[in-house]
Amino acid sequence: MTPVVPDKPDDKPQVPACVVNAAVYSASGKLRDISLDEISEVLATDDGSFVWVGVYEPEDAVLDKLQEEFDLHDLAIEDARNAHQRPKLEAYGDSLFIVVNTAQVVDERIRYGETHAFLGPRYLVTVRHGASLSYAPVRARVEREPELLELGPSYALYAVLDAVVDNYLPIVDEFKQTLLALEKDIFTEDFHRGTMMRLYDLKRELTYMRLAVTPLQDVLSQLVRTPGTLVAPEVRLYFRDVLDHSMRSNETIDALRDMLGTALNVNQALVTLAQGEVVKRLAGWAAVLAVPTLVASWYGMNFTHMPELAGRYSYPILIGVLAVGCFGLYRYLKKVRWL
Repeated sequence: MTPVVPDKPDDKPQVPACVVNAAVYSASGKLRDISLDEISEVLATDDGSFVWVGVYEPEDAVLDKLQEEFDLHDLAIEDARNAHQRPKLEAYGDSLFIVVNTAQVVDERIRYGETHAFLGPRYLVTVRHGASLSYAPVRARVEREPELLELGPSYALYAVLDAVVDNYLPIVDEFKQTLLALEKDIFTEDFHRGTMMRLYDLKRELTYMRLAVTPLQDVLSQLVRTPGTLVAPEVRLYFRDVLDHSMRSNETIDALRDMLGTALNVNQALVTLAQGEVVKRLAGWAAVLAVPTLVASWYGMNFTHMPELAGRYSYPILIGVLAVGCFGLYRYLKKVRWL
């Protein structure tokens, strides 16, 4: 049996636990909550109202019930069962099926989910999967604007998509602040492996974010140009505004990805440069030490008739020559910045 939400003091109709909201709306605002069994009865009355149902990770039985009450297409319901759909808009007769990706920060990581929406002449059904913020604030906002409720369920769909896109913006801004902080770490004198790892993680997150935001622009463009009466002409202006916000987020993501690519290249170049400086210093000291090593190797071959072996001051002279030679070589390498 499907679990149900117990009755509340205001005698709210019983609905399965996965049903977050099921209500009837009119131009004057929210009329009342309804059960799933009442949906077809409400739609049968031509009073200008519409039904808005919101569910979160519904069971198959609930989706089957929604299909029965709203007369939804089999293919759309099949897609709604699976939470691995690409953002898209498909028309099924007198209804639209929309898929968008949602993003939410969970434990300092970005988690992605999906919202599937069914839009009809007198209904809107939203199905959420995975990481997704509740649309309760969206419903509250719509209920505070009764003059816009006259535009029908397409305006409620706009409010949902607007909330999805607006939720992208703070995540993108957080990416921007993180990149600015990492840029300071890149130009420090010490190499930190963690900086490279954070740069890679950030670029990976931006790539995933781009996969969520970019296809949404096509969905919104289709909603702006959708013929017929499903999307009220007045609402198309609102969808165009959401499209503008989506394009701005996408452009920011592209710019950040380019900056991250540059930052990765610069960081790699600086690391290579630092390694080159270390190699130069090691080579310089090796050259300084090569002078006494060479002379010592000559006098360590134990030949009988080596020059200056019998001289009284040969040893001090040799030490002096080596010191002058090493010092001169040191000064030269210092001048050419090898030491």
